[in-house]
Amino acid sequence: MGHWVDSIVLISSYHFMVLALFCCNKLANGCDLFTGRWVYDPSYPLYNASACPFIERGFSCQKNGRRDLLYTRYRWQPSRCSVTRFDALNFLKKFRGKSIMFVGDSLSLNQWQSLTCMLHSALPNATFNITRVADLSTFEFQDYGVKVMLDRNLFLVDVVKEKIGRVLKLDSIEGGQLWKGIDLLIFNTWHWWSRRGPTQPWDVIEVGGVIKKDMDRMLAFEAALRTWAAWVNANINPSKSRVFFQGISPSHYKSCLGQTQPLLSSTYPDGVPPALGVLKKVLTTVRKGVTLLDITMLSLLRKDGHPSIYGTGAANGMDCSHWCLAGVPDTWNEILYSLIV
Repeated sequence: MGHWVDSIVLISSYHFMVLALFCCNKLANGCDLFTGRWVYDPSYPLYNASACPFIERGFSCQKNGRRDLLYTRYRWQPSRCSVTRFDALNFLKKFRGKSIMFVGDSLSLNQWQSLTCMLHSALPNATFNITRVADLSTFEFQDYGVKVMLDRNLFLVDVVKEKIGRVLKLDSIEGGQLWKGIDLLIFNTWHWWSRRGPTQPWDVIEVGGVIKKDMDRMLAFEAALRTWAAWVNANINPSKSRVFFQGISPSHYKSCLGQTQPLLSSTYPDGVPPALGVLKKVLTTVRKGVTLLDITMLSLLRKDGHPSIYGTGAANGMDCSHWCLAGVPDTWNEILYSLIV
């Protein structure tokens, strides 16, 4: 059983680095978990979405009226091995007394809620608390002392209110104070970097001591990632903390309505978004062994997995960026589990 506790209180060479980045995306037997295809599996989904009491409305596609359930029946099958099926009890034992934190935007929220549903559905009678303090949400399994947290952070670098307005500081990452000492960190950012107009959450950009009204967004994204990479190099002890980067969760814009099954190939016709190349380039500068959770291609194949009209906006909106739960983010977490165990 569980309950909500809400609060308003605010609280060394280049080639070696490339090898270190890409070797860690594989299992010990050399299997690439991110190259494969989706296969129908009637033993999926991993949980009943209606039995998970804390899914955000925007991800609750079935509660919002979606009746086709074929999209929940697919499992990711790597080409030369298999993803380890998620074992909630084993996961909780492994992380007994430890902390896990997702850091990022609403795609991190999507993955965080997926993991908490996977844990809760397997142990529905276990005692848990969910607390929310400002932008930090914590799901705690009290019997195991496991905390699964979410830091809602759109850009990883800081956005600060000043006299000139809201300043996106590409060189500043004071928010990183919250991430220190966490046992498992899963970062993500990209979803908000192309926003313009009323939904843009900043007014000016500061980089290198210079204030800019705007700049090339891909260059801004890269600058922020380099600030984050420097933070990892300066603050992470690999013997105590493990770090993942979620990769680039793709948007299918407005082309997901009516989609009921994945593409059954191993590649996407339009290729991957350029942001993934930028991310991979910056990750080669990280000396502390960040693992890329490279979910871009497998997610591109899942136009059927988005809320479409069954999200927050219902019939008045179209969401082809986030993912239904149960659904695609469960696979992200199964792959994460495979890489951990």
